[in-house]
Amino acid sequence: MSKQRFTEKQIIELLKEQDAGALATDLCRKHGISRATFYNWKAKYGGTEVSETKRLKTLEDENAMLKRLLAEQMLEAAALRELLQRKKVAPSAAHTAYHPLMAR
Repeated sequence: MSKQRFTEKQIIELLKEQDAGALATDLCRKHGISRATFYNWKAKYGGTEVSETKRLKTLEDENAMLKRLLAEQMLEAAALRELLQRKKVAPSAAHTAYHPLMAR
């Protein structure tokens, strides 16, 4: 059986069915998912609306992007520090070379 990707909206609708009284085992069988998947979804999406879920997804994406940018900046700063230590550059020249890069 091929994997089906459920959207957040579909997941929330499925959870609302369970809130309305449907049994979790029946829902899992009907939609072809495991009980573990169902309860993972319930832990993540339980009690949320579609708009909240979209906002959460947007924030998670933004957080991942910011983490990537931070990692790049940290690597760049470490490389510059290492380069400056190897070359034994005078402090005034080091400041001149380092300052424009950090202003980005």
